[in-house]
Amino acid sequence: MATRAVWKGHLQIAELSCGVALYAAASTSERVSFNILNRKTGNRVQRQYVDGETGKPVERDDQVKGYELGSGEHVILEPDEIAQAVPQGDKTLRIEAFLTCADIETVYFDKPYYLAPADKVSETAFAVIREGMRAKNVAAVAQAVLFRRVRTVLIRAQGPGLIANTLNFDYEVRSAREAFSKVPDIGIKGEMLDLAKHIIETKRGKFHPSDYADRYDTALAELVKAKIEGRAIKPAKPRPQGKVVDLMEALRRSAEASGAKAKPSKSRKPASKRSSDGASPRKKAG
Repeated sequence: MATRAVWKGHLQIAELSCGVALYAAASTSERVSFNILNRKTGNRVQRQYVDGETGKPVERDDQVKGYELGSGEHVILEPDEIAQAVPQGDKTLRIEAFLTCADIETVYFDKPYYLAPADKVSETAFAVIREGMRAKNVAAVAQAVLFRRVRTVLIRAQGPGLIANTLNFDYEVRSAREAFSKVPDIGIKGEMLDLAKHIIETKRGKFHPSDYADRYDTALAELVKAKIEGRAIKPAKPRPQGKVVDLMEALRRSAEASGAKAKPSKSRKPASKRSSDGASPRKKAG
């Protein structure tokens, strides 16, 4: 868990409340990062706001937010005007409803956080809320002002604590109707469907995050290491791209590569689950 909470407040349901601390559950700090340098001098480059017309630098005190109108003009919003207009937080995460996790589509999930008791005094009340949710197998939907914005949060019990996911608002999520509007409704059955089900069954397993490496970040780390050691840089080999001439033949070859040749679904015995245990953990270069 992170050493420092990103937010502290109270988790409240009806008249029951407890102090909680919110910790970031995901971080990009371990990724390979770069500084932008001046190629000629080797010095770091600094970003600076400049006037779009004059090209001259604009000092921080002269920078102000503006909302662009259709005419190209802007409505100027002063910092104190924005502060007065936005909702004020009272450091309370209020639970408004309980529901099953399946009731919320994953497309609404934004960022994950860990939610834990803020102090010893809050541990018992926290446990009551957590175990009540676990016993009823429900998630809680709550709202609070987090990071200067009103956020909707989905809270679930996990282990000794709670997992909190901030949710995208409805206006932020695009409708799938447009993306899927041209997808034809093709019915698949017979041998083609049997082969597809066989391939899926032989590839069945469990999700272990450590089995999936960030190949981009690993490649960058290896590149940096090679540069430091003065080694020749080997270009990455592209993955072979097979040409699919016939869909049925491609399914048959995939089924053969996955195990025994598929049989009709009525007489086929259930395929044994392939365990993903024992896979090598991610190795970072350097």
